[in-house]
Amino acid sequence: MKIEGKAAVVTGGGTGVGRATALALAAGGCNVLINYSRSRDDAEATAADISALGVRGIAVEADVSDDAACRKMIDAAVREFGRLDILVNNAATTAFVKHADLEGVSGEDWMRILSVNLIGPFYCARAAQSALMASGDGEIVNVSSVAGLAGVGSSIPYCASKAALNNLTVTLARVFAPGVRVNAVAPGFITTRWLQRGLGDAGYDAMKERSEKGVLLHRVCTPEDVASAILGIITGPDLMTGHVIPLEGGLLISNFSPR
Repeated sequence: MKIEGKAAVVTGGGTGVGRATALALAAGGCNVLINYSRSRDDAEATAADISALGVRGIAVEADVSDDAACRKMIDAAVREFGRLDILVNNAATTAFVKHADLEGVSGEDWMRILSVNLIGPFYCARAAQSALMASGDGEIVNVSSVAGLAGVGSSIPYCASKAALNNLTVTLARVFAPGVRVNAVAPGFITTRWLQRGLGDAGYDAMKERSEKGVLLHRVCTPEDVASAILGIITGPDLMTGHVIPLEGGLLISNFSPR
């Protein structure tokens, strides 16, 4: 897809991977709606940075686990841009609980993580279906995780939610074909503020060092790395759909286990 003149929604778009992706889309001439649930200042700053690139950027609050809020957000994108061509399901949450600590995982953890990481992308895709179909060459990219492929990550519910998101990617690819392609990226460790806050400075630094040493390429993802992969899917050959693309420095073929 050529993204110049097109329109996108990026959930969780004010920080980290979402911000990097939104800016990359804007740099290619795409108008972008930045979704946020709590990071209003970050989302509005990202929207302003997008507008400075000569395209339209708007920030819209919506809890992706709320179906009505997702529908309202997509309606806002279509109303403001006159179209919708790209949906990047990036919003996510987790709980930091060691996998062996089964009692440390609450029912509330399960429901919150699944609601945001799995049900949210479904709600957003369903809300956007007609607009993406009308585009003629619509794109959905889900931001998954190596956690969903290897069962390693911040907690068991997080791993399960991303594995389910990978399955959702395949099933939606069937439903949305041939007019809309649906794919996913599955990063490993990403250098984001979100992860640093969850792990704490010491835990983040230790995990980053272990990840760099333990994977084959001896480096971890930046938000820009993930954004580049997302843009590659959107703007690259249009014969790929229903695939999950790992972006993990070789973790899946190494002996490294971060949990």
